[in-house]
Amino acid sequence: MKALVIAALLIHMCLPGVRAQSVPGAKSSAATTDKTEPTAEASVSPVPAASPAAETVKDVDAKPAAASASFVLPPEKANPVSVTRFTKPPVLDGKLDDDVWKTAATFKDFHQWRPSDTGVASARTEVFAGYDERFIYFAFHAYDDPAKVRASVAKRDSIFDDDTIGLILDTFNDKRRAYELFFNPLGIQQDGFLTEGANDDFSVDIVMESKGSLTPDGYTVEVAIPFKSLRYQAGKGKLWGVHILRQIKHVNGEQDSWMPISKDQSGLLSQAGHLTGLEGISTERTLELIPSLTLSETGKRKAPLTLAQVAQGGRFVNEPIKFDPGLTGKYSLTPQVTLDFAINPDFAQVESDQLVVTANQRFPIFFEEKRPFFLEGIDIFRTQIAAVHTRAIIDPDYAAKLTGKLGRNTFGLLLASDNGPGNFNEDERLNTNPRLLDRNASIGILRLKRDIGKADSFIGFLGTYRRFVDTYNQLAGFDGRFRVNKLTTFNWQALATRSRRAFFFPEQGQTLDRRQNGFIYAIDYNQDGRHFGHEFSAVGRTRYYRADVGFNRRTNTNSPNWFIRYNSEPKPKALLISWRVYTDLSADFDWQGRSQNFNDETQLQINLKRESYLGVGVDQGYERVFESEFGPKRQPGSNCVFKNNCTFAGEDNERSTPNRGLYFFAGSAINKKVNFNFFASRRWGALDFDFGAGPKFARVSPTAVAAAAAAASGSCAQSPAGAPQKILSPVCNAPQDPGPGDFWHFDGAVTFQPTTALSATLNFTKERLRRYDTGLLAFDENIVSLRSTYQFSRFLFARGRVDYDSIISSVKAQFLLGYTPNPGTAFYVGYNDDLNRNGFNPFSGALEPGFRRNGRTFFIKMSYLFRKSF
Repeated sequence: MKALVIAALLIHMCLPGVRAQSVPGAKSSAATTDKTEPTAEASVSPVPAASPAAETVKDVDAKPAAASASFVLPPEKANPVSVTRFTKPPVLDGKLDDDVWKTAATFKDFHQWRPSDTGVASARTEVFAGYDERFIYFAFHAYDDPAKVRASVAKRDSIFDDDTIGLILDTFNDKRRAYELFFNPLGIQQDGFLTEGANDDFSVDIVMESKGSLTPDGYTVEVAIPFKSLRYQAGKGKLWGVHILRQIKHVNGEQDSWMPISKDQSGLLSQAGHLTGLEGISTERTLELIPSLTLSETGKRKAPLTLAQVAQGGRFVNEPIKFDPGLTGKYSLTPQVTLDFAINPDFAQVESDQLVVTANQRFPIFFEEKRPFFLEGIDIFRTQIAAVHTRAIIDPDYAAKLTGKLGRNTFGLLLASDNGPGNFNEDERLNTNPRLLDRNASIGILRLKRDIGKADSFIGFLGTYRRFVDTYNQLAGFDGRFRVNKLTTFNWQALATRSRRAFFFPEQGQTLDRRQNGFIYAIDYNQDGRHFGHEFSAVGRTRYYRADVGFNRRTNTNSPNWFIRYNSEPKPKALLISWRVYTDLSADFDWQGRSQNFNDETQLQINLKRESYLGVGVDQGYERVFESEFGPKRQPGSNCVFKNNCTFAGEDNERSTPNRGLYFFAGSAINKKVNFNFFASRRWGALDFDFGAGPKFARVSPTAVAAAAAAASGSCAQSPAGAPQKILSPVCNAPQDPGPGDFWHFDGAVTFQPTTALSATLNFTKERLRRYDTGLLAFDENIVSLRSTYQFSRFLFARGRVDYDSIISSVKAQFLLGYTPNPGTAFYVGYNDDLNRNGFNPFSGALEPGFRRNGRTFFIKMSYLFRKSF
């Protein structure tokens, strides 16, 4: 298979005139390793890009480029477009019948961008723009067959299954960071930031107004964006970069652009057009205050206190009604600088995190930040290394954040006092050091960036500090991004840490309070051509590297990776629109030079009509683990092998295995109502780390099986209290014994939207691993999630979600009624329920048939945005 793929690659590279575009890839079936930080630039996903700007993340120092070297931009695109100053504002009703639009600046003659940057746009698009001292206005007329237009009454930021039209506004014209403002045919918004060299960030909500309507010749949308909702530079001679993009779902997800965007250039913002003439804008200092209040009543199952409660499996206690007021605010010091602050902010998530597979996981699982205060301006603090992950700030009493850009300098400062680490419940307080009770952690983050050159290059500094009682963590270092040429970028980052905390020392087999230094580095060299591209990246962490305000995974490791791909030239009218092949070589080795992991993956993906895709991949590799990563390191003369109490069983203090895998994935938007995707893989030689997986799946290594048999025969029973203690057989110790097995993975989703207001998505994930040596099942985890939303209007919705995890027999239900007329103003009524079905009692470990409730919460959450300009 791999030989055929490589042969096809070489043949097509030799053919003249063959051209290609980047196509989404698929997840590797390789065993979970730690190749990159969660925010690193490289990302491979089996799902097509979610936004019109999602795939292009590079830039270049150049004037607006044409789709090919022979194409010459007409003057209306090569020169900045002067935006008309309106004498009166348009009425925003989604209809372009105001006379004021006849005087507006006009944008037309769109080009196809995807799937082919040389194709002709399938439908006509016209856009109009104007402004007054307080707002900038846009009107969009998207011509199409109205019967084919996809438009749903969707929740904000959930519109990319619809037709969309919108803007990318580079309000500083720095070719580095821009607003993304998109709208579906009904005017529902999706907004965020595009940062060159990073992923799109749609977590930010901007206060603006938009209305849309379907028409006999397509649809129209009107938008009014307050200048005070943006950070910008304006005035005489100032330019804004602009892209105007349209997505046509029924034409294979075609994306069109007012400015031609060339895949011969790995940038987006550098290929933007420009707006000018934005003069006489009212410079306002804006104060936003959002008081919030959450009322909640929670019931929890707790340990029994009486014999009757023991028979019932515990006691269910309803806690007093919780009254939680809070205040967040924002003050725009200038159009470039903003101060955010919060006092006892309401950081309760309206919806909990998606369930994930936890069996056989060695390292922490990354969950995205969802809390609005931290999401505002979060892209300023994000770097190639995830040294800042604000979910580490659990429950601050107060917090403040100053962010902005002055000239070429971008800065961010965040300070917080977090009572989460010292906030223990009643049961925990009994066994906690009194010095830790009700104490706060002090947190500070400083981020500085300096733009260099005219392209998307910069140098930066990041520093973080966290202290809780006697423990502390200090982190500081530098990073940068250099544009080598129009196709190539180089990113780097290096950080040093100083920590006092409890470290585990495998040589002593002890956890000790110590001061230790750490270091982490990351590099990424990316050459992103039209057909051929490759990327070399690496990240490495020393043994004692810690980022207490960031996200930590495996330490004492170095992870180089080389990704090489070839894309075909897309043919939008053909059944086979495009294809891509890649090889991905990755490895891990520790700072002692010992190999930990190697993997070689090759994938072929093809893209068809109806936004359909399918692909197949193979990989082979090697994995190696050391007992010092799991517990104490055996010492000479310890006799732990004879006593059977080493960390790893037997004479060998490490385990290793070759492995190989095969995977397949596919997806399609069958019609307006149904779309699906799935990913399936099988891996031979995947390691079971011998953790076990809860009461349902005890450890199944040879040592664990032998110990279970000895316990069943009574050989491992302790002597009664007061009697002489007998010496137990060494077999009862059951040290850890990782070993290879046969691993299966499947995940898939089906979305059904019978009406424009109702949608439902069913997700299913399955993972199972059977060991070779004992032939026993290490774990079999199944996760089912059903989520349905009914959108009564743009702002009023009802949502239900049910999650089931078979490995812990957990059924969690969430029901929510919400009204969100604008960012900051919201009203929610919700109910969450947590049950076990045929699960195990958390206190006795006994099997409990049927449903048993672990907890439930009813809550009302409300907030209101007060906005005043000075």
